[in-house]
Amino acid sequence: MSLLEAIKLKSGIPETYFTMTEEDMIERVRAVKKKLGDRLYIPGHHYQKDEVIQFADTSGDSLQLAQQSANNHDAEFIVFCGVHFMAETADMLTESHQKVILPDMRAGCSMADMADIHQTEKAWDRLQSLFGDTLLPLTYVNSTAAIKAFCGKNGGATVTSSNAERMLEWAFAQKERILFLPDQHLGRNTAHTLGVPLEQMAVWDPIANKLEYDGDLDAVKVILWKGHCSVHEKFTVDNIRSLRVNDPEMKVIVHPECSHEVVQQSDMAGSTHYIIQTIQKAEPNSAWAIGTEMNLVNRLKKNHPDKRIISLNPNLCPCLTMNRIDLPHLTYALEKIAQGDPHNIITVDSETTEYAVKALERMLARA
Repeated sequence: MSLLEAIKLKSGIPETYFTMTEEDMIERVRAVKKKLGDRLYIPGHHYQKDEVIQFADTSGDSLQLAQQSANNHDAEFIVFCGVHFMAETADMLTESHQKVILPDMRAGCSMADMADIHQTEKAWDRLQSLFGDTLLPLTYVNSTAAIKAFCGKNGGATVTSSNAERMLEWAFAQKERILFLPDQHLGRNTAHTLGVPLEQMAVWDPIANKLEYDGDLDAVKVILWKGHCSVHEKFTVDNIRSLRVNDPEMKVIVHPECSHEVVQQSDMAGSTHYIIQTIQKAEPNSAWAIGTEMNLVNRLKKNHPDKRIISLNPNLCPCLTMNRIDLPHLTYALEKIAQGDPHNIITVDSETTEYAVKALERMLARA
């Protein structure tokens, strides 16, 4: 069996969908959308390929899309063009009669997978033995439903890259210390912006099951889970240094999932929404090096021909798991719905949903 054949077999859809022309698939997707009408809703994440995002009824970041899905009470089928944790959140926020479908079940998130519930419960027990009842858990929305539920059950909440500062301020009003999951970089960058010194931040290593910290434990204010985004961690200080030498007119704007060193040396840092808004408002002929996912950078470049836009790391690949959702998988998912046999329905059990929604609601109340 060739590598291509193996990939097609694992994809879970018939091989015929890989042999269709793009024009055929576009026509078939349009036909299903016309047939289903308001019964179908397609949210698409900013990082999706153009071949997919062209069919999205709305585009946005993960939480925006889940909220918009929840506000659409007419759609019987929500075909979520994103990754698994996003579809989980949409399922938890939508009504029982609505079905959330992920076109390719292999579309996961390496960051979300860096914190599973068993590791988290072990860490919580150990940290409470060290710090007592002084901890509040916060989780980035880029996490599994089980981790969101853990936070909800223990008085914590979810955060996004847009509201992380506001949520950390809220958390510090509740407890003396914060456990921040699963992205250490967003946690570190946000806490530092709020004035927490790096010396007061520890790192929890879930693999070694230990706390990485050399100082006095009483000084610790934030415990950062040792997780990261495999895309944003590939932007480096060397990328910025090279740019400053070779193209000093260019401004650097990055996502706060980048390392602390990269964020500190950039001109601006903020959420996906912040990056998009900044580029939209930028002066014509301005020059930008953007440190975020390549599909979005390319889309911004195409949508703003009056500006000079490049990726901060010219050798970066698009998010591999996000790009599992492609036109063949979208076409197949939609045609199975039209045939009355929907596949890849995402469901979260009622207990997990109950506590995870508490974590989400604590955030949304402060949005």
